[in-house]
Amino acid sequence: MSDPARRHTLIGMTTAERADLASPDDRSAGAVAPEDEVVRLCADLIRIDSTNPGDGTGPGERAAAEYVMAQLAEVGLEGELLESAPGRANVVVRLEGADPARPGLAVHGHLDVVPANAADWQVDPFAAEERDGCLWGRGAVDMKDMDAMILASIRDFARTGTKPARTTTFVFFADEEAGGTMGSHWLVDHHPQWFEGVTEAVSEVGGYSVTLPTPEGERRAYLLQTAEKGIAWLRLRAHGRAGHGSVPNDENAIVRLAGAIGRIAAHEWPREYIASVRQLLEGVSEITGIRYAADDLEPLLATLGGAQGFVRGTLRDTANVTMLESGYKHNVIPQTASAAVDCRFLPGHERDLMDTIRALAGEHVEVEVVHRDVALEAPFDGDLVESMKQSLLREDPGAAILPYCLSGGTDNKALGRLGITGYGFAPLRLPADLDFAPMFHGIDERVPTSSLRFGARVLSDFLRTC
Repeated sequence: MSDPARRHTLIGMTTAERADLASPDDRSAGAVAPEDEVVRLCADLIRIDSTNPGDGTGPGERAAAEYVMAQLAEVGLEGELLESAPGRANVVVRLEGADPARPGLAVHGHLDVVPANAADWQVDPFAAEERDGCLWGRGAVDMKDMDAMILASIRDFARTGTKPARTTTFVFFADEEAGGTMGSHWLVDHHPQWFEGVTEAVSEVGGYSVTLPTPEGERRAYLLQTAEKGIAWLRLRAHGRAGHGSVPNDENAIVRLAGAIGRIAAHEWPREYIASVRQLLEGVSEITGIRYAADDLEPLLATLGGAQGFVRGTLRDTANVTMLESGYKHNVIPQTASAAVDCRFLPGHERDLMDTIRALAGEHVEVEVVHRDVALEAPFDGDLVESMKQSLLREDPGAAILPYCLSGGTDNKALGRLGITGYGFAPLRLPADLDFAPMFHGIDERVPTSSLRFGARVLSDFLRTC
């Protein structure tokens, strides 16, 4: 069967039916399928501490990158390990597509994780313990689960001798949790040849399910990420007059900083519903039967469970103070005080956000941009989106698939500089009672092992048919 004809046939078939249609070079009897090893791969990756504190003091991604390289080599693939600095490692490998004439695809994950304080957790965050049907550990949802799905799919292509539908560049980035300076942005700046011919990309944070109430009962909906807010990590630095702690001082830098923080915290950012947010709300309303108005979203948002936090963050721009620093002795008034502010803005809002923050900070507080990155918005249509939908529906017929905007950011921002359109598609069918979204950067992060296997099947199917 020719590749185009085979692709057309596969699109309308179930997973089992496609297995029966295996061509001579497809998986042999008894061979390992992606779903058979994805849990092991994820556990192995979690056990590698690749914490990224954002200040250059972490262990780096080198050990995790070497693990990925070894897993590629085991099936005869030669990846390339690229370090932006000692220990800050990225891995890239490209597989030729069944139709090389079609535009290329990038599928990427990141190997770093945010810090985890073991004392706060029920389990060792780097032990990858299986408990209650879940794999626990830092990175289980952000995003060593998706890394494992990607790696399992690559290994399956190599073992079976089959090809993805499109020539696909697979990337395991460093440094996503600190803005991608040592990872995706570095790779785009120094090795853009890896992305030649690539027009679209797939990564986190989308494709996971929420269970919505309906007049007839319940229905799963998968949230496919088509947009993400921009990032502005700022430092507020207040200046004042140093002095003795016992002497009145009307130029206290800490007081000036506190005033700026209070004004920023109290500011009511105006709401604006971008296309992906509007489509999500309309879709949830249609499924649940709950009507809503712009000033009465609470009943609708409540149906989204833990995912409502991500959605609430996309209704407006946001600015949250995350760190404070000032002073060096109890009886000394310092002359400077600083605060870190994490700002996220909707597409087209960056200038307005910065102007607002500077005005709220006041004349004695300077605003420094530590890191910035763009907002993204992609269409919820086209061949790639349709392929993602169909791969999900083949595994979960009757589910709904809705677009949404991520309140955080991904490495798709860096690829966007090359004109690559990015989506979030890390498919997971989740139990209705699992409070999933708050686990991103949270305590007791975990992912159901059944969800990992589901994701491996869906992602592999998507790569074969997209």
